[in-house]
Amino acid sequence: MKRKSPTLQQAIRKSGLAHVMASCNPLSAILVEEAGFDGIWASGFELSASLGLPDVSLVTMSQHLETVRMMGERTSLPIIADIDTGFGNAINVVYAIGQYERAGASAVVIEDKTFPKVTSLYAGGRQDLLRVEEFQGKIRAAVETREDPGFLVIARTEALIAGLGEEDALKRAKAYEAAGADMILVHSKSKTPDEVESFVRAWEGTAPLVVVPTAYPEMDEKRIRALGKIKIVIYGNHAIRAAVTGMQDVFARIRATGSIESVEKDIVPVEEIFRLQNMDRVKTDEKKYLR
Repeated sequence: MKRKSPTLQQAIRKSGLAHVMASCNPLSAILVEEAGFDGIWASGFELSASLGLPDVSLVTMSQHLETVRMMGERTSLPIIADIDTGFGNAINVVYAIGQYERAGASAVVIEDKTFPKVTSLYAGGRQDLLRVEEFQGKIRAAVETREDPGFLVIARTEALIAGLGEEDALKRAKAYEAAGADMILVHSKSKTPDEVESFVRAWEGTAPLVVVPTAYPEMDEKRIRALGKIKIVIYGNHAIRAAVTGMQDVFARIRATGSIESVEKDIVPVEEIFRLQNMDRVKTDEKKYLR
């Protein structure tokens, strides 16, 4: 496993804001690092999509955990593991934290929905939240289980997603901070940044905030920095969306023309795939060791 350096905390201290890109497999994790991001979001949504499944708690902890482990073997970036609701109650969280810490994750995000969850941005999806006290127990279990104090426990509130309003979101965030959460992720499906910006301005806690501006893309780095309290921005599903865009386009063109010639100039050469696979290392090792 590659050494995770710099850490998320170091990235935040260096520039005041860590940029984290979604990934669902080791190849996309390599590309995230090469693009210059500060960390990798091991996205449950992206992994579900890559398996052709809806994001409704069908992917198991073992499947997601193995993905995180494989990413960690191919990248030196810190990995934030999206563990949804923690795979059960607080007892499941205790087990999960130990597993993800040993797998090489640098942080986990746990959300305050009931199990099984429904993906946040699906129109009309069921968005049921846990009682505050029950979710506090999950956060406390995560914090007290971790062995490395630098392993971040990020509490994600879906109160805005569930339509409960800013007051409830702030109450929940404060309670989760009191339970020991290192950071608070506030999520919104509003098409503009106004709802999240209002929450951030009203936040009086000391825990730094995390945002995922998928639904409100006009919230750029300048606006995020101006708020002063946000320390991580996660680009939550752009890797899988870019991959689907590219594949749909190339597949359609090949089918329409009956030839691969029309797309050759628009896709990477196979030599680029060899580079990402580290084939030069294989060649070197063959010359060195094969007899």
